Amino acid sequence: MLHSPIVAGGGAEPSPIRLRVLSLGGGVQSTTLALMAAHGHFGCPLDCAIFADAGWEPAAVYEHLRWLMSPNVLPFPVHIVSARNLRESLIAAGNGKRWASIPAFTRTVDRRGNVSIGMIRRQCTTTSKIEPIRRKVRELAGLTRKRSPTYPVVHQWLGISMDEVVRMKPSRAAWQLNRFPLIESRMTRKDCLDWLKSHGYPKPPKSACIGCPFHSDAMWRSMRAAWDDAVEVDRAIRTGLRGIRGEVFLHRSAVSLDEADLSTAADHGQLDLWPTECEGMCGL
Repeated sequence: MLHSPIVAGGGAEPSPIRLRVLSLGGGVQSTTLALMAAHGHFGCPLDCAIFADAGWEPAAVYEHLRWLMSPNVLPFPVHIVSARNLRESLIAAGNGKRWASIPAFTRTVDRRGNVSIGMIRRQCTTTSKIEPIRRKVRELAGLTRKRSPTYPVVHQWLGISMDEVVRMKPSRAAWQLNRFPLIESRMTRKDCLDWLKSHGYPKPPKSACIGCPFHSDAMWRSMRAAWDDAVEVDRAIRTGLRGIRGEVFLHRSAVSLDEADLSTAADHGQLDLWPTECEGMCGL
């Protein structure tokens, strides 16, 4: 729903903001942000939220999304957008088809037998998340096939907390302003979890694609129903990817996922000072 012009006191110009939208990843921070907005926090209401579906999220994420979209949870609609099914795209890439690269790991061996491990550049976040959301935002703001304004007409809310402050980035488009309400409220991820618990809400699942190469070993170990799926895709992308030398792997050790050592420092008797829980960085 587009906003009617709001005239401030003293005869000021009408507000140009047409839309306030949340980029909903389904993880802890963006879920907290959506529910806090539903409770009237942050001073102004949201018009909607947008979830970009890459087609390869864990089942728990889709179940959580259905709950958020059920009656009497959020007072604003949640739009689901999708550019392509990431899993199908990777399977096709293994057969030489065009693809949007994921940050997978490559393993090459030179003539002397020296092994080199590298990382492919990441395009999946842009093609599967950012661009579909951007198109929907422009549609909802009435900007499709129109010249973009040179001033902000959209506020896009992003669920980034204080412990992720380095991820804050301004919008590259003059017609949109990014807002970080959790940062404004000085909230950490733990604060989000505490707020959800205090209001009787369930803890959201970890939001990240099943085969995301950014998974920690702890995340790989926690996968159950989706494990065989990830292993199958890992095998499918080994060779055949356009423009890629060597073999390609989902795990950072550049070995087959079902053969990777997923043990942690704690398993070997070391104190784990750096928890590596997946934060669903792409989906927030």
